[in-house]
Amino acid sequence: MSQPQPIEEETYLANLRTLYAKAWPKELAREISYPHGEKPLTEYLRAWARLRPTKPAVIFYGAVMTYAELDRQSDLFATLLAQQGVRKGDRVSVFMPNCPQFHIAFFGILKLGAVHCPVSPLSKAFELGYQVKDCGSETIVALDQLMPVVREVLPDTQLRRLIVTSFADVMPGKPEIPAPSAALAAKIACPDAVDMMPVLATIAAPSFPEGASLDDVAALNYTGGTTGMPKGCIHTQRDMLYTVAANTSLAPPPDTSIALSFFPEFWIAGENMCLIFPVFSGTTLVLLTRWDPVAVMTAIDRYKVTSTAMPVDGALELMDHPRFGEFDFSSLTNVRVVSFVKKLNMDYRRRWQEKVGTILAESAWGMTETHTSDSFTTGMQDDDFDLKSRPTFVGLPVPGTEFKICDFDTGAILPLGSEGEICCRTPSLLKGYWNKPEATADTLRNGWLHSGDIGLIDEDGYLHYLGRRKEMIKVKGMSVFPGEVEALLGQHPAVAAAGVVPRPDEERGQVPVAFVLINAETGAGTTAKAIEGWCRERMAAFKVPEVRIVESLPMTATGKVKKQELGQLLHG
Repeated sequence: MSQPQPIEEETYLANLRTLYAKAWPKELAREISYPHGEKPLTEYLRAWARLRPTKPAVIFYGAVMTYAELDRQSDLFATLLAQQGVRKGDRVSVFMPNCPQFHIAFFGILKLGAVHCPVSPLSKAFELGYQVKDCGSETIVALDQLMPVVREVLPDTQLRRLIVTSFADVMPGKPEIPAPSAALAAKIACPDAVDMMPVLATIAAPSFPEGASLDDVAALNYTGGTTGMPKGCIHTQRDMLYTVAANTSLAPPPDTSIALSFFPEFWIAGENMCLIFPVFSGTTLVLLTRWDPVAVMTAIDRYKVTSTAMPVDGALELMDHPRFGEFDFSSLTNVRVVSFVKKLNMDYRRRWQEKVGTILAESAWGMTETHTSDSFTTGMQDDDFDLKSRPTFVGLPVPGTEFKICDFDTGAILPLGSEGEICCRTPSLLKGYWNKPEATADTLRNGWLHSGDIGLIDEDGYLHYLGRRKEMIKVKGMSVFPGEVEALLGQHPAVAAAGVVPRPDEERGQVPVAFVLINAETGAGTTAKAIEGWCRERMAAFKVPEVRIVESLPMTATGKVKKQELGQLLHG
């Protein structure tokens, strides 16, 4: 039997472009437009500060920061960094939850040409210390409530410049919408750190060496891996600018658009939604520190929010909330959902449409490595086309991005309709993993990202996402990487070896389960609960595994744990 002929890449891509032209929603643009040209986002901020100085850039529980204020405050923050000795190319760790100071720090870092290195505010000392050491930052900007974690890592890191800030510096005296207790807490004195907002108020005029550019390193966005610890994805301002332009150009928001987001700003999706997309279009962002159904409903009603995004679970929680009927949702015109634990289906869409009047649409496919938002489903909801196609439908590539489906082992392009590895080529592709050339070479091949995700492109050109071949675990939509948990467990004196696999969970989607082999010499009497407690002190709560102590682990000839056999043990 003859072997099928290899598929030639250019022919394959040309065929896809023909299919895209037929499938493209008629009301959406196909060309990318840049309102202020292909310039750094920092120049977009300056343009809107000049054109719309009094327009709110960020509304935070009633506190308003205008475009002129955000531009000036970020200038002052760049000045502060320069005065502290930070230079172009230096990494600056940002260890904060959502707050206006995050925006000031982000744009100030970029203006100076330094590198934005966000760290999850849920991180414990082990996680923070690892990331600070990996990126080599000597400067950290932290919330006062997180300073105990910062102090814990000081002896073992190169940090020498500490900048602190507090919710109390920006919260209004009487919040206009319900605020979490952490945001209402009193300011904590931190004499060992520079107090950000009061110091900015003392700077008479901005003065710093301009370092912003499109193609220098602008951010290290950390993502995990299936082996070892998280990796820093190297991104530039051009990556950021392309991502927002390619998505926004499809259907530009009106000047009256008001966006709401509670997505964590340290997260790549939160960076897009909260920091990049609004400033590109000059729109107003209503910012929340975290998900809270009553706060979300109050904010939509009070500020006449026009667009937002949330997990499918969040949309269901709103509709089922006893106070849902008290609020006016009529301003909402654009709602995107992400299928983490619960998946978008026609029943959920119908209920939302009947109650709110808008159509829930899937946000689509993306990765930290590509700055996310690589495909779109806008305009594909007529007659529930997207949901009827497959529950994994993620649409078409945004302008300028290309997909192909390849064999995981050989890299050969597979025919349309075949399941294989999703490969992506896009202008926003990471420039590499920070200080990890081997991982970079493995993931980036001939200009294509090999995602490790399973998918297919159907005969009409639409992309379908089928799951992750990588071992990533999703706990309420948050990524948990077995390699990271295993690396930490390896530091426990009683643990000889460990393997982590997911267990399905009705409430959280998945939970990590660690099968642990105890060291016979150092682990006598060690219990699973004790190991779980040790983990809880060293990692974010959603990453803490259920621990099961075993007498042996199934291993390959090369010394790797056989994860498939561990998965079978879950049911044993």
